[in-house]
Amino acid sequence: MLHQHPELSGNEYETSHTLRQFLQRYEPDQVITDLGGAGFAAVFNGSDSKGPTVLFRAELDALPIVEQNELAYTSIRKGVSHKCGHDGHMAILLGVANLLRKHPLHTGRVILLFQPAEENGAGAWAVLQESRFQDLQPDFVFALHNMPGLPLKQVLVREQTFAAASVGLKVGLYGKESHAAEPENGQNPGEGMSELIQALNAIARDQTPFSDLSLLTIVHARLGEMAFGTNPGFATVMATLRAFEQEDLNKLKELAIESVKLVSSKYNLRHDLEWVEEFPATVNAPEAIEYIKHAATGMGLDIKQAEQPVRWSEDFGHLTNRYTGALLGLGAGKDQPQLHHADYDFPDELIPVGAALFYRIALTIMQDKSPHVL
Repeated sequence: MLHQHPELSGNEYETSHTLRQFLQRYEPDQVITDLGGAGFAAVFNGSDSKGPTVLFRAELDALPIVEQNELAYTSIRKGVSHKCGHDGHMAILLGVANLLRKHPLHTGRVILLFQPAEENGAGAWAVLQESRFQDLQPDFVFALHNMPGLPLKQVLVREQTFAAASVGLKVGLYGKESHAAEPENGQNPGEGMSELIQALNAIARDQTPFSDLSLLTIVHARLGEMAFGTNPGFATVMATLRAFEQEDLNKLKELAIESVKLVSSKYNLRHDLEWVEEFPATVNAPEAIEYIKHAATGMGLDIKQAEQPVRWSEDFGHLTNRYTGALLGLGAGKDQPQLHHADYDFPDELIPVGAALFYRIALTIMQDKSPHVL
């Protein structure tokens, strides 16, 4: 059902409604709706609510990708599909709700957050601005992401930075249009656009200013309209800036701005800049990692320590910036197509594993075991 009816970031209202209706069978103590848009939180109280509050998050949104798989549950929405596995992550939280209903906790409470708009980086930040969410005050926050390329069910952990920081840059360069037969009467920004692309690419080639991996990828460029009779008067360059460390991303941004200003001045062009889809680095707390390891060990799961952060970004970093928590990886199989590929499909075998892992994390925290002796 979730896979067949995907919805893009900011439009997940049908998905949210379906989940809330399904969750009723597990009788949550409270459901808080309209968090950051279509998001909502289901709260399950222990018999003694004085204990810790633990939050687990799943994402609601899908991607604008045409699905290539031929499945019994293939997406019916043209050009939209769950190619990041968020449908599986949602199903995992439903599994946690089932376990909490069958085996209620004796103390504390668990919050299941179904968050909108992860793919564009807007959802977690929007949820955090809601006073009704702020009132929940979780002590710990956790999320997982399935990881194609890792053995099925392997748990990937890393203290400190787990996922890179990133941001999108849109640059507009403005000259003056003229007839193509009279280019001398206009100001074509084409040369400036070309030089800017080269200048931006050169920034990431020199890693000297950065403490760790830093990337800048040109993702789109456009010069005027497709009209043979017109000398174009505007150009657009778009890039993604990415770094393992937030300080390095800030440095990347500074160098990119400097390049735009220099090129604009050289070619006498007006310019504007816009930063979009900004994701902070997702930084894991050591204490939260110890709880994950304890739960995974108790389930007999293989645990792998990541040597480097993953290059993709996650807006869960907004939550770990504010609360003690961690993002973990759960292996989706060595032969599984990669995330965001048109033939990717979330392996359903991970649903009970992920649900049990989250439940055991909560149980360990509620039992107030000291992480350093786990």
